[in-house]
Amino acid sequence: MDIPTESNLIFAKIIIDISHEQVDRTFCYKIPDHLRGSIDIGTCVLVPFGRGNNVRTGYVMELTDTADFDPDKIKEIKGIATENLPAEDVFIKLAVWMKQRYGSTMYAALKTVLPAHKKQAALKHKYISLKMAEREAREYFYECKSKNRKAQERLLSELLSEPGERIPYELVTGKLNISAATIRSLKDKGIISVTEEEYYRNPVNISEVTAKKLNLSDEQQYVVDKVMNDYDDNIRKTYLLHGITGSGKTEVYIRMIEKIIERGRQAIVLIPEISLTYQTLMRFYRHFGDRVSVMNSTLSPGEKFDQFERARNGQLDIIIGPRSALFTPFSNLGLIIIDEEHEPAYKSEQMPKYHAREAAIELARLVKGGASVVLGSATPSLEAYYKAITGEFELFELTKRLTGGTLPEVECVDLRDELRSGNRSIFSRSLREGIEDRLQRHEQLMLFINRRGLAGFVSCRSCGHVFKCPHCDVSLSEHKGGRLVCHYCGYSEPVTRICPECGSKYVSAFRAGTQQIEKEVLKYWPKARVLRMDADTTRTKDSYQNILTAFSNEEADILIGTQMIVKGHDFPKVTLVGVLAADMSLYANDYRAAERTFQLLTQAAGRAGRGKLPGKVIVQSYQPDHYAIQTAARQDYNAFYDEEIAYRRLLAYPPVAHMMAVQITSRYEDSGISFANRLRTILEQPVVAGIDTEDAMFNASYNHRLNLDTGNDTMSAYVNGSLMESVKPVIIGPAAANISKINDVFRFVIYVKSADYAILTRMKDKIERYTARLIEAGQYRGYSVQFDFDPINGF
Repeated sequence: MDIPTESNLIFAKIIIDISHEQVDRTFCYKIPDHLRGSIDIGTCVLVPFGRGNNVRTGYVMELTDTADFDPDKIKEIKGIATENLPAEDVFIKLAVWMKQRYGSTMYAALKTVLPAHKKQAALKHKYISLKMAEREAREYFYECKSKNRKAQERLLSELLSEPGERIPYELVTGKLNISAATIRSLKDKGIISVTEEEYYRNPVNISEVTAKKLNLSDEQQYVVDKVMNDYDDNIRKTYLLHGITGSGKTEVYIRMIEKIIERGRQAIVLIPEISLTYQTLMRFYRHFGDRVSVMNSTLSPGEKFDQFERARNGQLDIIIGPRSALFTPFSNLGLIIIDEEHEPAYKSEQMPKYHAREAAIELARLVKGGASVVLGSATPSLEAYYKAITGEFELFELTKRLTGGTLPEVECVDLRDELRSGNRSIFSRSLREGIEDRLQRHEQLMLFINRRGLAGFVSCRSCGHVFKCPHCDVSLSEHKGGRLVCHYCGYSEPVTRICPECGSKYVSAFRAGTQQIEKEVLKYWPKARVLRMDADTTRTKDSYQNILTAFSNEEADILIGTQMIVKGHDFPKVTLVGVLAADMSLYANDYRAAERTFQLLTQAAGRAGRGKLPGKVIVQSYQPDHYAIQTAARQDYNAFYDEEIAYRRLLAYPPVAHMMAVQITSRYEDSGISFANRLRTILEQPVVAGIDTEDAMFNASYNHRLNLDTGNDTMSAYVNGSLMESVKPVIIGPAAANISKINDVFRFVIYVKSADYAILTRMKDKIERYTARLIEAGQYRGYSVQFDFDPINGF
């Protein structure tokens, strides 16, 4: 058998970069002789496409010596796309992995890992210098002086004062007030020369470069030494750094990066929120200067393009940013750090719905020489901690607070008692006293409204009873039409305004907002200086930085905000944190509700008492005895984990088992639920004797002209009567999605649980093959199917 060599790999399988996402396959092109050896997997090329042979860009997915059809009819590649960022082989492989693992089109996966950064016009610095010999220039200077050519005289005087030096063009036209016409005249006479130098846009505007180097604690030093010893022994692992708030995780990151750079490698630091960018960037910039940059959505197209070019050209060692920064084209990536790894922001909400933690681990495996991955958090996700406990990750613990002070005192206030005593305001008596005390002592405080996961859960304000699904252990959500609905199994019941536990009439959906809190604060304390940080106040490019800088500079007494104010910020003067409604996430309709509540409350508590002054946290709740609130008050992660993992085992939720959500959308409710039920039928069937069940079902559907919108059960009868079951994961639904209708499009969800992730991906593949056949037959109209594995944000 002949082994293909570079000389006979004359065909390329190319995926076309066009906006029609249903074109999700490769096309075969011939490689012309003059391009052989120049084209490899991942190369961005120009090809003729379609009947009109319009020139499109595409990415080479495979090189081969065989053609899909008659070689004489195969079109040739026109050239290499020099105007686009060339694709990296490693990112092509990562896109293939994403498509297989999460379910999406190849086009969507490529767009994710190869962000479309159009080539931007380069910025240029212009300089003016003497071109004529100094003696001759002086003679011309005196001529200008005698003939009263004031502008030329000023310019030549400046140039002759330091012969051989260049003067910035902007200085000449600005400070010296020399017109472009005067410059052009001197240039045309050969007296001066105007040169240009390209330079990169730099979004970092920090002048302070030096940093005080801190001595590491024994715990910190052990982590750095262990990771780097493994690295030098060519061991590449994923490490989980579990450190309490204020334990110095960032300093550990900095030391590891220093050592990675010494070894000629580069690092990516992921952070969950744009609001954390400036403070994180400041700390790294003080250590690494302009070898560090940032990548996030607030950058202009030119800034994004230039940061990618700087990384590609080896002018950067570190990039900082949210999950998309993971796809920075470093050539020698050696370390990936994911700070606050528990944050839901690391999960993409667009297809493919990848998790940055998993994508980082795969990228680290793919890069040349391999890279290490470090996950850091004071409140690790159950997924990460579970893998650390079971040995898949290596676990490190930082147990001592090094930022100053001790962990704050936490007081849990029972809002039921407040109501019984006649206090119906959003501030408990204890919190009101604490605010007044801090304002009198000129200390700062933060008020946190826990809005994450809010979906209209209903509770009794008198006894704290929450209306929950009897089957899924999540809260019911109030829908229009007077019904409470579970978004996991479809259970529903009518809304009642009388509490079944205590008979109280104080039953309602719990809602509040930052603007309402700000009004209440100013009503009670009109002289207080207040800043608010939420989605409305952080829309502009520098809004995060401006608000946080103002609060850090003590230009405000109170900072009010959502979860973005409690993540990783260090304000030494903050001595009080008030959590106004812990229940707003505790009873969200999500199996992760307790975990998120624990994480948010622990992070909020970590903002208080980080300086020399002691801190206090006041948590207001209708269920202050809930284990998530109690363990957060004690900052006891292990106790929370033990309690929560027991519930996850009982109900087969991640991380003990895996979960796949299949979301179906349709313009019509009846046909949508009918189609969703058919997909469930496919999911229920195994592959038997080498025959894909969905192929047989499709043939039955196509041959008998079944209408998918009629609810005809021929497919189900065919399968149930002819095939035997084998592996049987738990399938739930279809049920209405969390938001069951958007823009007149109905949304349904099927949930599948299995301890084996591979089983879920095979089930995903079955649906993808089935829908592909429907598309080819023209029977797939008005539907859309998406997948989400181990969902983070509920449905």
